[in-house]
Amino acid sequence: MWLSDRRVFLAGALAALGACGFTPVYGPGGAGQTVLSQITLTAPTTSNAYLFTRRFEERAGRGGVSPRYRMSVQLGTNQTGSGSVSSGATTRFRIDGTARYALRDSATDAVLLSGTTEAFTGYSTTGSTVATLAAERDAVERLMVILADRVIDALVLATPDLPG
Repeated sequence: MWLSDRRVFLAGALAALGACGFTPVYGPGGAGQTVLSQITLTAPTTSNAYLFTRRFEERAGRGGVSPRYRMSVQLGTNQTGSGSVSSGATTRFRIDGTARYALRDSATDAVLLSGTTEAFTGYSTTGSTVATLAAERDAVERLMVILADRVIDALVLATPDLPG
């Protein structure tokens, strides 16, 4: 009895969304993927920029031969100790990251969208030196993935406001 009621409710909700002009951003013909596939990032010059660009291109693809949009990203990180033992040794670090981005029209160089996003990750130092270094590298990579995903989310939300 409950299952059939849920189906009716879901069918009604989907019909209402279609009637109001709702179209999925990533669906066929959706604006999100169309815009994302036309963006090229400036060439990375640091390891963090490389990690960010790699994740961005995994989700959005490369801009192609003559992309409509060009995006520059400035990345910043700050590492602070956040845990310690009675001897005073730090056992946990927090890495805060910031991505400032500007989306430009490739033809006119006009800034179409700009913004800033922030995120953080952490890692433990309780293992060996090698384990601590590996944990730090992993935390930085996770941070760049989070920042790239947040920039892409901001771009997808702004697609209705972008030309073309």
